[in-house]
Amino acid sequence: MNPAQEHVGTRLDKWLWAARFFKTRALAVQAIDKGWVLVNGQAAKRSRLVRVADLLQVRQGGHGELRRELRVLGLSELRGPAPVAQQLYQETAESLAAAEAAAQQRRYQAEPAHSIEQGRPTKRDRRELVEWQRWSADAADRSR
Repeated sequence: MNPAQEHVGTRLDKWLWAARFFKTRALAVQAIDKGWVLVNGQAAKRSRLVRVADLLQVRQGGHGELRRELRVLGLSELRGPAPVAQQLYQETAESLAAAEAAAQQRRYQAEPAHSIEQGRPTKRDRRELVEWQRWSADAADRSR
């Protein structure tokens, strides 16, 4: 990257994508638009320029349940390998501790799959369902 560009900054959505917080720029844009990304404690637009030493707060996950706080160490507009992307930021100690606590809590929670009493229908179950649907359709036709 050109040193003159580093001084100016990088678009927030591009930086989040290049630093591998989101798989696509579209997902980064969605998170920013939902207000899940704060720059220096303020809500930001996707075109906001990220500069070195900025403090970012990023919520990730399906409903923004994972909160990460990080300091920008480098700028990039290109998505590269994960080891290179990890050099673009440093996660704060509080954020690392919170992530570890959340991981511990998830380990002790019940597995959602265990609440399912029966799995996929067997061949016999499917046959019975088809037979039932056939008879219920016939009855509906007769009532007209």
